[in-house]
Amino acid sequence: MGRAFQNRKESMAKTSDQKAKVYSKYGREIYVCAKSGGIDPNGNLALRSLIDRAKKDQVPTHVIDKAIDKAKGGGGEDFDTARYEGFGPGNTMVIVDCLSDNPNRTFGDVRTCFNKVKCKIGGQGSVSHMFDHSAIFVFAGTDEEAVLEALMMADVDVTDIELEDGKVTVFAPHTDYSKAKTAITDALGDIEFEVDEIQFVAQNTVEIQGEELEQFDRFLDLLNDLDDVQRVYHNAE
Repeated sequence: MGRAFQNRKESMAKTSDQKAKVYSKYGREIYVCAKSGGIDPNGNLALRSLIDRAKKDQVPTHVIDKAIDKAKGGGGEDFDTARYEGFGPGNTMVIVDCLSDNPNRTFGDVRTCFNKVKCKIGGQGSVSHMFDHSAIFVFAGTDEEAVLEALMMADVDVTDIELEDGKVTVFAPHTDYSKAKTAITDALGDIEFEVDEIQFVAQNTVEIQGEELEQFDRFLDLLNDLDDVQRVYHNAE
C-alpha cells in the first residue's frame, strides 16, 4: 500500500533537564506497565518492548531497575491513562496520551497548551477516528511473503506489510500486538526490532509550513514539556 507513517522517536536530549524529562517519562511508563502486567519481561511482552525502547533511547539501567523495583513493591502512586484529542495549528489533528495521578490537573495543562497556540482541545473521538491504532514492527529482512505467511498462520489480522531498503514493516491491529510479535520471533528467531510499539497512524497527512509550522513546533514543545504527557501523535507533514 505504500502507507506513510511517522515513527515516534525521542529526540536526543541536549541538556540535562531534557534528559531528565525523557528518563522520567520512561520511568513512569515502565512502572505502570510492570505494575499492571507483571515485573518479568519474559512474561510481559509490553514491558520487554518498553525496556528495549528505553535502552535504545539511552535511558540508564538504574532508571529502569528503579521503576521495576517500585512496581515490585506494590505501593507507590496510582497513575491512570488519559487521552486528549483536538486540532492543532494548520488544522492538524493531534492525539495526546498521558499517564496522570491527577486527571483534572492534566486536562487543564493540556488544554492550556492548545490555548497558547490559539487552538482548541476536542472531545473524545473528535480526531481519533482518522487514525489507525496499530502495532508496528520494523526489522531487517528480505522475504515479506514468509513473514506474512507466519503471521497468517498465527491468525494475525495483518493490516499491511512492506519491504523497502532491506527492511520489513508490519502493520497489525493494536489488539494483535503480542500475537504478532510472537509469530515474527518464532519464525525468524532472535531478531532486533528497529520499531516495536503501538502507535496511532494518521490515515491522511496535512502539509504545514511557514508560521503554521513554527506554531506547530512550539505546540509540540509545550506538550512534551508536561510531565504527564507520554506520547503525541499527529498528522502533520
